[in-house]
Amino acid sequence: MKPIISPNIRIRYPDCFDVGEFSIVDDYCYFSARVKIGFCSHIGNNCSIGGGPERLFSLGDFSSLSAGVKVWCSSNDFTNDLITIVPSAVSDIGENPITGDVVFENYTGAGANSVIMPDNIIPEGTTIGALSYVPTHFSFEPWTVYAGTPIRRVAPRNRDRVLAQVALIQQRLNERSKKS
Repeated sequence: MKPIISPNIRIRYPDCFDVGEFSIVDDYCYFSARVKIGFCSHIGNNCSIGGGPERLFSLGDFSSLSAGVKVWCSSNDFTNDLITIVPSAVSDIGENPITGDVVFENYTGAGANSVIMPDNIIPEGTTIGALSYVPTHFSFEPWTVYAGTPIRRVAPRNRDRVLAQVALIQQRLNERSKKS
């Protein structure tokens, strides 16, 4: 099944926007990085993904961003630099952005209104609770739940149950496609 992509979103680089089957992108989202969304995944309303054409945001299969999540693949250095857009004619003015791709592997998610900073890999099965802040280069463990500001490990995630649910979805989709 084709993905459902709201007509009420803004995609700055449409040639670099790839959404997998059975996935949904809800209203009022903004994308200004290269985007790859996997199979059976969801981006809730009012999410923002920023970073420019040289940066990638990837959301794996069976993964989700809840409403209002902000993902930054690039950010100003608030300690050392002017916080503004520097015109290209004067681009040598101390702009040292903090950059790096943000990759959510399969079976991952982030709760409502979380903020994920550049250069993070959220490993398979890992989830981030609502209202969490993930600093640059945070070290996650697979199949673990994290939450808070500052973010911290909360609990292990039930890998067997999650993968059983994935297997059931895949089985039902296969049965459906055989009937078609």
